[in-house]
Amino acid sequence: MSNTDLLQRSLNAVWHPCTQMKQHAAGGLPLIPIASGKGVWLHDFDGRRYLDAVSSWWVNLFGHCNPRINAALREQLEELEHVILAGFTHRPVVELSERLSQLTGGALGHCFYASDGASATEIALKMSFHSWRNRGRAAKQDFLCLEGSYHGETVGALAVTDVAIFKDAYAPLIRAAATVPSPDARNARDGETPADVARRAAAVLERHLEQHHQHIAALIVEPLIQCASGMAMYDPEYLRLARTLCDRFEVHLICDEIAVGCGRTGTFFAHEQATTDGQPIKPDFLCLSKGISGGYLPLSIVLTTDAVYGTFYDDATSRGFLHSHSYTGNALACRAALATLDIFAQDKVLEANRTLAAKLGSTFAPLADHPQVRHLRQRGMILAFDVDTADADFSRRFYRAALDREALIRPIGNTVYVMPPYIINDEEIAHLGRATSGALAEALAQPN
Repeated sequence: MSNTDLLQRSLNAVWHPCTQMKQHAAGGLPLIPIASGKGVWLHDFDGRRYLDAVSSWWVNLFGHCNPRINAALREQLEELEHVILAGFTHRPVVELSERLSQLTGGALGHCFYASDGASATEIALKMSFHSWRNRGRAAKQDFLCLEGSYHGETVGALAVTDVAIFKDAYAPLIRAAATVPSPDARNARDGETPADVARRAAAVLERHLEQHHQHIAALIVEPLIQCASGMAMYDPEYLRLARTLCDRFEVHLICDEIAVGCGRTGTFFAHEQATTDGQPIKPDFLCLSKGISGGYLPLSIVLTTDAVYGTFYDDATSRGFLHSHSYTGNALACRAALATLDIFAQDKVLEANRTLAAKLGSTFAPLADHPQVRHLRQRGMILAFDVDTADADFSRRFYRAALDREALIRPIGNTVYVMPPYIINDEEIAHLGRATSGALAEALAQPN
């Protein structure tokens, strides 16, 4: 098979996500047929390769065709592929739930399963609302999110997503949440530190909760990095203050770690970097997806507390949590997640990532001197910078130029970012740095 053959068949039969299909059909945006993957590399049918610098939409942690995850899935295939989770259970889902609870220090001891990040958001929102209702607080049915937040694209998740391109087309279907300012460190005034920006944003949150807390069920945040709005990074001080305010005003705190969990920010959970009295804060709900299965199978999980779980524990079915889907707690997906957690433990991944992150940072550091680069920033294994250009076609030109240099890098507007798998080596980091610099020069050199 050739690239050309599969490309045409895909254009005829496949409707690709978040894509204006005419751009592919007209040749303005390349559609790359992938034949195989190994490690950080993707290979097409014509023998070209691409370094997967975005971990295939932020899901791949330990490389494509990872032998240990492959082996675990082969073993699981011979035991159980799936069973209904209503009235039944199985070993992988029990073991995964126990291990995730242990990673929270037992604070979040109950796991509810779904297939994707938006579903996890919907579950957390519904669970928060229903929990308050079961407690006799039915007025608490509104939600609060940050400006520029992204929590998924299903109708319920769009209610707490503040990215115009995702929500505007479907606005009539949405019961939109209220927004409060983002603690994005790029909003710093003269002389302000990132922690100052966080405190200023938290002061607005406090005023909003003072006025509206009687009707607010939960505040939902992406801890430390608002990814889809341009990798907006902020100081952990905001999370610490938000936790304190949510406690004070009786509002649930939902941490959406779908993108930033599983070691991306330097700790296994991003919210662990916010502490009170030396201990990490604890959310009321924690949403996981993407990397939790190593990039292999759709899986999402919402973890919550004994207190929330207890509000549903009753004789009446109507007071139970009313949410399900056919593949809840799929055995294969749970086994992939267990293999992923095994790699974290056996390879001391968080410690190793600190060395990788330092190499990534030093490789990209020269870009800070580029006259059109703004806000070069990094947290853990996520690095980003903004490009000062009014060219509306910059992101597409950069993307094409990076592909020509054997790198898959998809800017978000004028924000260029890399979020590579954790197995990337020194030579591959150097390749990524060269590809990024070269693509930037080419994209900016072309006429508007």
